[in-house]
Amino acid sequence: MKVLVVGANGGTGRHILRMLGQSNDHQAVAMIRDITQSAKLEEFGISETVLADLEDEVDHAVEGCDAILFAAGSGSKTGPEKTITVDQEGAIKLIKAAENHGVKRFVMLSTVGADDPEYGSESMRHYFEAKKKADDVLRGSSLTYTIVRPGRLSYEAGIGKIRAAEKLDDYSGDIPREDVARVMIESLTLENTYGKAFEFLSGDNDIVKALKSL
Repeated sequence: MKVLVVGANGGTGRHILRMLGQSNDHQAVAMIRDITQSAKLEEFGISETVLADLEDEVDHAVEGCDAILFAAGSGSKTGPEKTITVDQEGAIKLIKAAENHGVKRFVMLSTVGADDPEYGSESMRHYFEAKKKADDVLRGSSLTYTIVRPGRLSYEAGIGKIRAAEKLDDYSGDIPREDVARVMIESLTLENTYGKAFEFLSGDNDIVKALKSL
């Protein structure tokens, strides 16, 4: 499967590229904003990149791809305007581009709280609202989608074990970005995740086993 990785240079995106670079099942295309980023990505075994910016035209980026892993984000240090531009409108542009160019599979990195923007603090509400709007557009699209919603992210090494549910009972703990990347990649071909949105954090179940139980 030829997979466009959006947010390829981010914390989760780099883990995705490293894993795909070691895969015999998928071919990764890294979407980058600056050509200078390509040299770093070659370290992960990724030779194919495409220049595109979520704040600009993205249609050309999806051409020839079978699936999209959307792991982009504006980051916690940007204001509401950038969050809307990248996390909301950028994601929506890619969804529309995928539909227009025959890309069937779309895995969206969202967040716990996206279905309930009141969940978070007032300072985070715009982020949850932007994620919800993008998720809702994906749900209403013609694409075969999966929406993954991790809790608090960490940069710790992945443990390969999670707890997952459509709605978690509690949100204590966190989840390494490396495990988020693995969840997204496994979801690509695990039909049990198709047409679903689910929340997850570190837990006791093997990732594939946890996803199959959804």
